[in-house]
Amino acid sequence: MNINEKWYENIDTIAAISTPYGTGGIGIIRISGPDAFKIAEKIFRSRKNFSDIKSHTVTHGKIIDPSNGNMVDDVLLTKMKGPHTFTGEDTVEVNCHGGIVVLRNVLSLVFRCGARAAAPGEFTKRAFINGRMDLAQAEAVIDLINSKTEESSRAAAAQLEGRLSQNIRNARRKLIELIAHIEAVIEYPEHDIEDITGEMVYKSILQVKGELRKIAESFERGRVLREGVTAAIIGKPNAGKSSLLNALAGSSKAIVTDIPGTTRDIIEEYVNIRGIPVRFLDTAGIRSTDDPVESIGVEKAKAAAAEAELVIAVLDAKAGLEPEDMEIIKATAGKKRIIIINKTDIAGEDSIIRIKESIRDITDSPVIITSMEDGTGLDILADTIDEMFAGGKINVNNEVLITNARHRQNIEDAITSLKSAEAAYTGGLPLDFITIDIKESAEALGKITGESVSEDVVEEIFSRFCIGK
Repeated sequence: MNINEKWYENIDTIAAISTPYGTGGIGIIRISGPDAFKIAEKIFRSRKNFSDIKSHTVTHGKIIDPSNGNMVDDVLLTKMKGPHTFTGEDTVEVNCHGGIVVLRNVLSLVFRCGARAAAPGEFTKRAFINGRMDLAQAEAVIDLINSKTEESSRAAAAQLEGRLSQNIRNARRKLIELIAHIEAVIEYPEHDIEDITGEMVYKSILQVKGELRKIAESFERGRVLREGVTAAIIGKPNAGKSSLLNALAGSSKAIVTDIPGTTRDIIEEYVNIRGIPVRFLDTAGIRSTDDPVESIGVEKAKAAAAEAELVIAVLDAKAGLEPEDMEIIKATAGKKRIIIINKTDIAGEDSIIRIKESIRDITDSPVIITSMEDGTGLDILADTIDEMFAGGKINVNNEVLITNARHRQNIEDAITSLKSAEAAYTGGLPLDFITIDIKESAEALGKITGESVSEDVVEEIFSRFCIGK
Protein backbone atom coordinates (compact mmCIF):
# COMPACT_ATOMS: atom_id res chain seq x y z
CA MET A 1 0.00 0.00 0.00
CA ASN A 2 1.38 3.41 -0.99
CA ILE A 3 -0.60 6.52 -0.13
CA ASN A 4 2.04 9.15 -0.80
CA GLU A 5 -0.33 11.17 -2.97
CA LYS A 6 -2.71 11.64 -0.05
CA TRP A 7 -0.42 12.65 2.83
CA TYR A 8 3.02 13.01 1.38
CA GLU A 9 2.90 16.11 -0.79
CA ASN A 10 6.03 17.76 0.61
CA ILE A 11 8.77 15.18 0.39
CA ASP A 12 11.72 16.49 2.35
CA THR A 13 14.56 15.09 4.42
CA ILE A 14 14.16 14.77 8.17
CA ALA A 15 16.61 14.10 11.00
CA ALA A 16 16.53 13.54 14.74
CA ILE A 17 18.44 12.03 17.63
CA SER A 18 16.96 8.52 17.97
CA THR A 19 18.51 7.57 21.31
CA PRO A 20 17.58 8.91 24.76
CA TYR A 21 19.19 12.14 25.87
CA GLY A 22 21.99 11.79 28.38
CA THR A 23 25.49 10.47 28.65
CA GLY A 24 26.05 6.99 27.23
CA GLY A 25 28.27 4.81 25.11
CA ILE A 26 26.72 5.84 21.80
CA GLY A 27 24.04 8.15 20.46
CA ILE A 28 22.36 7.69 17.08
CA ILE A 29 21.29 10.40 14.66
CA ARG A 30 18.89 9.23 11.96
CA ILE A 31 18.48 11.00 8.61
CA SER A 32 15.76 9.95 6.15
CA GLY A 33 14.55 11.35 2.85
CA PRO A 34 15.61 12.10 -0.72
CA ASP A 35 18.63 14.21 0.30
CA ALA A 36 19.87 11.96 3.11
CA PHE A 37 22.92 10.78 1.14
CA LYS A 38 23.70 14.26 -0.17
CA ILE A 39 23.65 15.71 3.36
CA ALA A 40 25.77 12.90 4.78
CA GLU A 41 28.31 13.31 1.99
CA LYS A 42 28.82 16.96 2.98
CA ILE A 43 29.79 16.18 6.57
CA PHE A 44 31.24 12.64 6.54
CA ARG A 45 34.86 11.81 5.71
CA SER A 46 36.37 8.35 5.47
CA ARG A 47 38.88 6.43 3.35
CA LYS A 48 36.12 5.82 0.80
CA ASN A 49 34.17 8.33 -1.23
CA PHE A 50 30.61 8.39 0.07
CA SER A 51 29.26 7.30 -3.32
CA ASP A 52 31.45 4.18 -3.16
CA ILE A 53 30.05 3.03 0.19
CA LYS A 54 27.75 0.05 -0.34
CA SER A 55 24.20 0.11 0.92
CA HIS A 56 23.50 -1.50 4.29
CA THR A 57 27.14 -1.41 5.38
CA VAL A 58 28.84 0.34 8.29
CA THR A 59 31.79 2.65 7.65
CA HIS A 60 34.19 4.26 10.11
CA GLY A 61 34.97 7.92 9.62
CA LYS A 62 34.69 11.45 10.98
CA ILE A 63 32.01 14.11 11.05
CA ILE A 64 33.53 17.34 9.74
CA ASP A 65 32.11 20.87 9.89
CA PRO A 66 32.28 21.85 6.18
CA SER A 67 32.49 25.56 7.05
CA ASN A 68 35.89 25.27 8.74
CA GLY A 69 37.06 21.66 8.31
CA ASN A 70 37.05 20.97 12.08
CA MET A 71 36.30 17.46 13.29
CA VAL A 72 33.15 17.19 15.41
CA ASP A 73 33.21 13.47 16.24
CA ASP A 74 34.68 10.10 15.33
CA VAL A 75 31.73 7.97 14.18
CA LEU A 76 30.35 4.86 12.52
CA LEU A 77 27.98 5.60 9.64
CA THR A 78 25.39 3.23 8.21
CA LYS A 79 24.22 3.94 4.66
CA MET A 80 20.90 2.36 3.62
CA LYS A 81 19.33 2.85 0.23
CA GLY A 82 15.54 2.85 -0.05
CA PRO A 83 13.12 1.22 -0.35
CA HIS A 84 14.74 -1.49 1.78
CA THR A 85 14.85 0.64 4.93
CA PHE A 86 12.59 1.24 7.92
CA THR A 87 11.03 4.32 6.32
CA GLY A 88 11.24 3.07 2.74
CA GLU A 89 13.49 6.05 1.91
CA ASP A 90 17.23 6.61 1.63
CA THR A 91 18.42 6.56 5.24
CA VAL A 92 21.64 7.33 7.08
CA GLU A 93 22.32 6.53 10.72
CA VAL A 94 25.31 8.11 12.44
CA ASN A 95 26.60 6.37 15.57
CA CYS A 96 28.26 9.12 17.61
CA HIS A 97 29.79 9.13 21.05
CA GLY A 98 26.90 9.39 23.47
CA GLY A 99 27.13 12.90 24.85
CA ILE A 100 24.44 15.56 24.61
CA VAL A 101 26.78 18.25 23.26
CA VAL A 102 28.29 15.96 20.61
CA LEU A 103 24.87 14.81 19.39
CA ARG A 104 23.51 18.33 19.23
CA ASN A 105 26.54 19.55 17.30
CA VAL A 106 26.26 16.77 14.72
CA LEU A 107 22.50 17.25 14.40
CA SER A 108 23.02 20.99 13.95
CA LEU A 109 25.36 20.27 11.03
CA VAL A 110 22.74 17.99 9.47
CA PHE A 111 20.13 20.76 9.72
CA ARG A 112 22.51 23.33 8.24
CA CYS A 113 23.09 21.02 5.28
CA GLY A 114 19.43 20.76 4.35
CA ALA A 115 17.44 18.50 6.69
CA ARG A 116 14.66 19.60 8.99
CA ALA A 117 13.79 18.38 12.48
CA ALA A 118 11.59 15.28 12.46
CA ALA A 119 8.22 15.53 14.18
CA PRO A 120 7.24 12.95 16.83
CA GLY A 121 6.80 9.56 15.18
CA GLU A 122 7.59 10.90 11.71
CA PHE A 123 10.02 8.12 10.79
CA THR A 124 7.38 5.50 11.58
CA LYS A 125 4.72 7.60 9.87
CA ARG A 126 6.81 7.57 6.69
CA ALA A 127 7.17 3.80 7.01
CA PHE A 128 3.35 3.60 7.05
CA ILE A 129 2.90 6.07 4.19
CA ASN A 130 5.47 4.25 2.05
CA GLY A 131 3.83 0.89 2.62
CA ARG A 132 6.53 -0.59 4.83
CA MET A 133 3.89 -1.36 7.47
CA ASP A 134 0.19 -0.79 7.99
CA LEU A 135 -1.32 1.46 10.64
CA ALA A 136 -1.85 -1.31 13.19
CA GLN A 137 1.79 -2.36 12.84
CA ALA A 138 2.92 1.26 13.18
CA GLU A 139 0.98 1.60 16.44
CA ALA A 140 2.67 -1.57 17.67
CA VAL A 141 6.05 0.19 17.44
CA ILE A 142 5.22 2.57 20.29
CA ASP A 143 3.70 -0.31 22.29
CA LEU A 144 6.94 -2.25 21.86
CA ILE A 145 8.98 0.72 23.07
CA ASN A 146 6.71 1.26 26.09
CA SER A 147 6.23 -2.39 27.05
CA LYS A 148 6.97 -3.17 30.70
CA THR A 149 6.96 -6.99 30.72
CA GLU A 150 8.11 -9.80 28.47
CA GLU A 151 4.50 -10.67 27.70
CA SER A 152 3.52 -7.11 26.72
CA SER A 153 6.66 -6.95 24.58
CA ARG A 154 5.72 -10.19 22.82
CA ALA A 155 2.15 -8.97 22.25
CA ALA A 156 3.47 -5.77 20.64
CA ALA A 157 5.98 -7.75 18.57
CA ALA A 158 3.21 -10.06 17.33
CA GLN A 159 1.19 -7.04 16.22
CA LEU A 160 4.28 -5.48 14.60
CA GLU A 161 4.81 -8.76 12.78
CA GLY A 162 1.30 -8.37 11.35
CA ARG A 163 -0.66 -11.06 13.20
CA LEU A 164 -3.61 -8.78 14.00
CA SER A 165 -3.46 -7.11 10.58
CA GLN A 166 -3.65 -10.47 8.82
CA ASN A 167 -6.78 -11.47 10.72
CA ILE A 168 -8.44 -8.11 10.09
CA ARG A 169 -7.55 -8.18 6.39
CA ASN A 170 -8.90 -11.71 6.02
CA ALA A 171 -12.23 -10.67 7.55
CA ARG A 172 -12.38 -7.51 5.43
CA ARG A 173 -11.55 -9.45 2.27
CA LYS A 174 -14.44 -11.85 2.90
CA LEU A 175 -16.82 -8.91 3.25
CA ILE A 176 -15.54 -7.22 0.09
CA GLU A 177 -15.82 -10.46 -1.88
CA LEU A 178 -19.36 -10.87 -0.58
CA ILE A 179 -20.26 -7.32 -1.65
CA ALA A 180 -18.71 -7.84 -5.08
CA HIS A 181 -20.64 -11.07 -5.62
CA ILE A 182 -23.95 -9.53 -4.58
CA GLU A 183 -23.46 -6.47 -6.76
CA ALA A 184 -22.39 -8.55 -9.76
CA VAL A 185 -25.56 -10.63 -9.55
CA ILE A 186 -27.74 -7.54 -9.14
CA GLU A 187 -26.03 -5.39 -11.81
CA TYR A 188 -25.49 -8.09 -14.44
CA PRO A 189 -28.37 -10.57 -14.22
CA GLU A 190 -27.96 -11.43 -17.91
CA HIS A 191 -24.47 -12.86 -17.34
CA ASP A 192 -23.84 -16.41 -16.25
CA ILE A 193 -22.81 -15.55 -12.66
CA GLU A 194 -23.38 -18.04 -9.89
CA ASP A 195 -26.47 -16.84 -8.05
CA ILE A 196 -26.15 -15.92 -4.41
CA THR A 197 -29.03 -16.41 -2.01
CA GLY A 198 -29.95 -14.45 1.07
CA GLU A 199 -29.20 -17.55 3.14
CA MET A 200 -25.64 -17.70 1.79
CA VAL A 201 -25.12 -14.02 2.61
CA TYR A 202 -26.56 -14.53 6.09
CA LYS A 203 -24.21 -17.44 6.82
CA SER A 204 -21.21 -15.44 5.62
CA ILE A 205 -22.18 -12.51 7.85
CA LEU A 206 -22.48 -14.79 10.88
CA GLN A 207 -19.09 -16.36 10.15
CA VAL A 208 -17.25 -13.03 9.90
CA LYS A 209 -19.07 -11.64 12.92
CA GLY A 210 -18.00 -14.65 14.97
CA GLU A 211 -14.37 -14.20 13.94
CA LEU A 212 -14.47 -10.51 14.88
CA ARG A 213 -16.18 -11.20 18.19
CA LYS A 214 -13.43 -13.63 19.16
CA ILE A 215 -10.79 -10.96 18.48
CA ALA A 216 -12.79 -8.28 20.33
CA GLU A 217 -13.07 -10.47 23.42
CA SER A 218 -9.29 -10.43 23.80
CA PHE A 219 -9.27 -6.65 24.42
CA GLU A 220 -9.41 -6.67 28.21
CA ARG A 221 -6.44 -9.01 28.48
CA GLY A 222 -4.62 -7.05 25.79
CA ARG A 223 -5.35 -3.74 27.50
CA VAL A 224 -3.99 -5.08 30.78
CA LEU A 225 -0.79 -6.17 29.03
CA ARG A 226 -0.38 -2.79 27.33
CA GLU A 227 -1.44 -0.38 30.08
CA GLY A 228 -0.98 -2.45 33.21
CA VAL A 229 -2.95 -2.19 36.45
CA THR A 230 -2.65 0.35 39.27
CA ALA A 231 -2.96 -1.24 42.72
CA ALA A 232 -3.11 0.84 45.91
CA ILE A 233 -1.81 -0.86 49.04
CA ILE A 234 -3.74 0.62 51.96
CA GLY A 235 -4.22 -0.09 55.65
CA LYS A 236 -3.68 1.35 59.09
CA PRO A 237 -0.12 2.26 60.18
CA ASN A 238 2.35 -0.58 60.73
CA ALA A 239 0.14 -3.23 59.10
CA GLY A 240 2.96 -4.27 56.75
CA LYS A 241 2.15 -2.27 53.60
CA SER A 242 5.76 -1.23 52.92
CA SER A 243 7.00 -4.73 53.67
CA LEU A 244 4.53 -6.06 51.10
CA LEU A 245 5.80 -3.61 48.46
CA ASN A 246 9.40 -4.56 49.18
CA ALA A 247 8.58 -8.28 49.01
CA LEU A 248 6.82 -7.84 45.67
CA ALA A 249 9.54 -5.61 44.22
CA GLY A 250 12.34 -7.80 45.54
CA SER A 251 14.17 -4.82 47.02
CA SER A 252 13.93 -2.23 49.78
CA LYS A 253 11.98 0.45 47.96
CA ALA A 254 10.04 1.53 51.04
CA ILE A 255 11.34 2.31 54.53
CA VAL A 256 10.19 -0.30 57.02
CA THR A 257 10.25 0.41 60.78
CA ASP A 258 8.17 -0.41 63.85
CA ILE A 259 7.28 3.28 64.16
CA PRO A 260 3.73 3.97 62.96
CA GLY A 261 3.42 6.68 60.30
CA THR A 262 6.84 6.15 58.70
CA THR A 263 5.41 6.32 55.17
CA ARG A 264 4.26 9.90 54.55
CA ASP A 265 4.17 10.05 50.76
CA ILE A 266 3.17 7.55 48.08
CA ILE A 267 5.91 5.20 46.90
CA GLU A 268 5.33 3.42 43.61
CA GLU A 269 6.94 0.49 41.86
CA TYR A 270 6.13 -1.52 38.73
CA VAL A 271 6.17 -5.28 39.29
CA ASN A 272 5.62 -8.06 36.74
CA ILE A 273 2.76 -10.17 38.08
CA ARG A 274 2.20 -13.21 35.86
CA GLY A 275 2.98 -11.09 32.81
CA ILE A 276 0.82 -8.15 33.95
CA PRO A 277 2.66 -4.87 34.65
CA VAL A 278 1.23 -3.80 38.02
CA ARG A 279 1.96 -0.34 39.39
CA PHE A 280 1.86 -0.81 43.15
CA LEU A 281 1.32 2.28 45.31
CA ASP A 282 2.52 2.06 48.92
CA THR A 283 0.47 4.61 50.85
CA ALA A 284 0.56 6.23 54.26
CA GLY A 285 -1.19 4.43 57.09
CA ILE A 286 -4.82 5.54 57.39
CA ARG A 287 -5.70 6.77 60.88
CA SER A 288 -6.84 9.89 62.72
CA THR A 289 -3.87 12.13 63.47
CA ASP A 290 -3.08 15.69 64.56
CA ASP A 291 0.20 15.68 62.65
CA PRO A 292 -0.41 17.99 59.63
CA VAL A 293 2.18 16.23 57.48
CA GLU A 294 0.83 12.77 58.26
CA SER A 295 -2.70 14.06 57.59
CA ILE A 296 -1.67 14.99 54.06
CA GLY A 297 -0.30 11.46 53.61
CA VAL A 298 -3.59 9.97 54.82
CA GLU A 299 -5.58 12.06 52.34
CA LYS A 300 -3.23 11.01 49.54
CA ALA A 301 -3.73 7.37 50.53
CA LYS A 302 -7.52 7.74 50.35
CA ALA A 303 -7.27 9.45 46.96
CA ALA A 304 -4.98 6.71 45.63
CA ALA A 305 -7.44 4.04 46.76
CA ALA A 306 -10.30 5.86 45.06
CA GLU A 307 -8.45 6.15 41.73
CA ALA A 308 -6.73 2.74 41.64
CA GLU A 309 -8.14 -0.19 39.65
CA LEU A 310 -7.30 -2.54 42.51
CA VAL A 311 -7.18 -1.98 46.27
CA ILE A 312 -5.08 -4.26 48.46
CA ALA A 313 -6.20 -3.77 52.06
CA VAL A 314 -3.59 -5.00 54.53
CA LEU A 315 -4.71 -6.06 58.02
CA ASP A 316 -2.48 -6.77 61.03
CA ALA A 317 -3.27 -10.28 62.26
CA LYS A 318 -1.47 -9.72 65.57
CA ALA A 319 -3.41 -6.55 66.40
CA GLY A 320 -6.71 -8.06 65.32
CA LEU A 321 -9.54 -6.36 63.47
CA GLU A 322 -9.78 -2.78 64.71
CA PRO A 323 -12.22 0.08 63.92
CA GLU A 324 -9.73 1.62 61.44
CA ASP A 325 -9.70 -1.66 59.50
CA MET A 326 -13.49 -1.75 59.30
CA GLU A 327 -13.57 1.85 58.07
CA ILE A 328 -11.05 1.03 55.33
CA ILE A 329 -13.05 -2.00 54.21
CA LYS A 330 -16.31 -0.02 54.12
CA ALA A 331 -14.69 2.91 52.32
CA THR A 332 -13.43 0.67 49.48
CA ALA A 333 -16.69 -1.21 48.93
CA GLY A 334 -17.48 -1.50 45.23
CA LYS A 335 -13.81 -1.54 44.20
CA LYS A 336 -11.89 -4.53 42.91
CA ARG A 337 -10.25 -5.50 46.16
CA ILE A 338 -8.05 -8.09 47.82
CA ILE A 339 -7.83 -8.29 51.60
CA ILE A 340 -4.57 -9.45 53.12
CA ILE A 341 -4.29 -10.73 56.69
CA ASN A 342 -0.60 -10.10 57.37
CA LYS A 343 1.92 -10.96 60.11
CA THR A 344 0.44 -14.42 60.50
CA ASP A 345 3.87 -15.72 61.56
CA ILE A 346 3.51 -13.89 64.90
CA ALA A 347 -0.28 -14.05 65.34
CA GLY A 348 -2.33 -16.71 67.05
CA GLU A 349 -4.52 -18.99 64.97
CA ASP A 350 -7.62 -17.87 66.88
CA SER A 351 -6.99 -14.25 65.96
CA ILE A 352 -6.67 -15.12 62.25
CA ILE A 353 -9.91 -17.15 62.34
CA ARG A 354 -11.82 -14.32 64.08
CA ILE A 355 -10.61 -11.78 61.49
CA LYS A 356 -11.61 -14.04 58.58
CA GLU A 357 -15.08 -14.63 60.03
CA SER A 358 -15.65 -10.92 60.62
CA ILE A 359 -14.56 -10.06 57.09
CA ARG A 360 -16.81 -12.70 55.55
CA ASP A 361 -19.82 -11.05 57.23
CA ILE A 362 -19.27 -7.80 55.30
CA THR A 363 -17.53 -8.65 52.00
CA ASP A 364 -16.87 -11.43 49.50
CA SER A 365 -13.51 -10.00 48.44
CA PRO A 366 -10.68 -12.56 48.22
CA VAL A 367 -8.86 -12.97 51.55
CA ILE A 368 -5.21 -14.03 51.54
CA ILE A 369 -3.13 -15.08 54.55
CA THR A 370 0.41 -13.66 54.35
CA SER A 371 3.67 -13.25 56.15
CA MET A 372 6.37 -11.00 54.75
CA GLU A 373 8.95 -12.75 56.90
CA ASP A 374 8.83 -15.97 54.87
CA GLY A 375 6.86 -14.88 51.78
CA THR A 376 3.72 -16.83 52.67
CA GLY A 377 0.81 -15.92 50.41
CA LEU A 378 2.70 -13.95 47.75
CA ASP A 379 2.15 -16.61 45.07
CA ILE A 380 -1.55 -16.73 45.92
CA LEU A 381 -1.69 -12.93 45.69
CA ALA A 382 -0.10 -13.05 42.23
CA ASP A 383 -2.53 -15.75 41.07
CA THR A 384 -5.49 -13.72 42.38
CA ILE A 385 -4.42 -10.56 40.54
CA ASP A 386 -3.90 -12.58 37.36
CA GLU A 387 -7.35 -14.13 37.65
CA MET A 388 -9.02 -10.79 38.41
CA PHE A 389 -7.60 -8.91 35.43
CA ALA A 390 -6.75 -11.54 32.84
CA GLY A 391 -8.85 -14.52 33.79
CA GLY A 392 -5.61 -16.46 34.23
CA LYS A 393 -5.26 -16.45 30.44
CA ILE A 394 -2.29 -14.26 29.60
CA ASN A 395 -0.91 -16.12 26.59
CA VAL A 396 0.51 -14.27 23.60
CA ASN A 397 2.19 -17.17 21.87
CA ASN A 398 -0.64 -18.27 19.58
CA GLU A 399 -3.42 -15.77 20.17
CA VAL A 400 -4.27 -12.47 18.49
CA LEU A 401 -4.67 -9.91 21.26
CA ILE A 402 -6.14 -6.44 20.82
CA THR A 403 -4.19 -4.02 23.00
CA ASN A 404 -5.46 -0.77 21.49
CA ALA A 405 -8.80 0.89 22.33
CA ARG A 406 -9.05 2.33 18.81
CA HIS A 407 -8.83 -1.12 17.27
CA ARG A 408 -11.42 -2.47 19.69
CA GLN A 409 -13.86 0.34 18.83
CA ASN A 410 -13.40 -0.19 15.09
CA ILE A 411 -14.08 -3.91 15.49
CA GLU A 412 -17.17 -3.21 17.61
CA ASP A 413 -18.39 -0.81 14.90
CA ALA A 414 -17.85 -3.52 12.28
CA ILE A 415 -19.79 -6.03 14.39
CA THR A 416 -22.62 -3.53 14.88
CA SER A 417 -22.90 -3.04 11.11
CA LEU A 418 -23.00 -6.81 10.59
CA LYS A 419 -25.79 -7.07 13.16
CA SER A 420 -27.70 -4.48 11.12
CA ALA A 421 -27.10 -6.60 8.02
CA GLU A 422 -28.49 -9.62 9.89
CA ALA A 423 -31.57 -7.64 10.86
CA ALA A 424 -32.04 -6.51 7.26
CA TYR A 425 -31.98 -10.14 6.08
CA THR A 426 -34.35 -11.44 8.77
CA GLY A 427 -36.62 -8.46 8.04
CA GLY A 428 -36.95 -9.58 4.44
CA LEU A 429 -35.11 -6.64 2.84
CA PRO A 430 -33.48 -7.20 -0.59
CA LEU A 431 -29.77 -7.94 -0.92
CA ASP A 432 -28.85 -4.47 -2.17
CA PHE A 433 -30.04 -3.03 1.16
CA ILE A 434 -27.95 -5.56 3.08
CA THR A 435 -24.80 -4.56 1.18
CA ILE A 436 -24.99 -1.05 2.71
CA ASP A 437 -24.34 -2.45 6.18
CA ILE A 438 -21.69 -4.88 4.93
CA LYS A 439 -19.84 -1.98 3.27
CA GLU A 440 -19.92 -0.02 6.56
CA SER A 441 -18.46 -3.04 8.34
CA ALA A 442 -15.62 -3.33 5.81
CA GLU A 443 -15.00 0.42 6.14
CA ALA A 444 -14.65 0.11 9.93
CA LEU A 445 -12.13 -2.73 9.59
CA GLY A 446 -10.14 -0.71 7.05
CA LYS A 447 -9.64 1.99 9.68
CA ILE A 448 -7.56 -0.44 11.76
CA THR A 449 -4.95 -1.11 9.10
CA GLY A 450 -5.18 2.35 7.52
CA GLU A 451 -6.91 1.36 4.31
CA SER A 452 -9.85 3.68 4.97
CA VAL A 453 -8.64 6.02 7.68
CA SER A 454 -8.73 9.82 7.78
CA GLU A 455 -5.68 12.07 7.88
CA ASP A 456 -6.72 13.46 11.28
CA VAL A 457 -6.63 9.98 12.81
CA VAL A 458 -3.17 9.33 11.37
CA GLU A 459 -1.85 12.64 12.70
CA GLU A 460 -3.28 11.96 16.16
CA ILE A 461 -1.78 8.46 16.33
CA PHE A 462 1.74 9.52 15.41
CA SER A 463 1.67 12.57 17.68
CA ARG A 464 1.92 10.12 20.63
CA PHE A 465 5.32 8.84 19.45
CA CYS A 466 8.66 10.06 20.72
CA ILE A 467 10.87 12.21 18.49
CA GLY A 468 13.38 10.07 16.62
CA LYS A 469 11.01 7.16 16.09
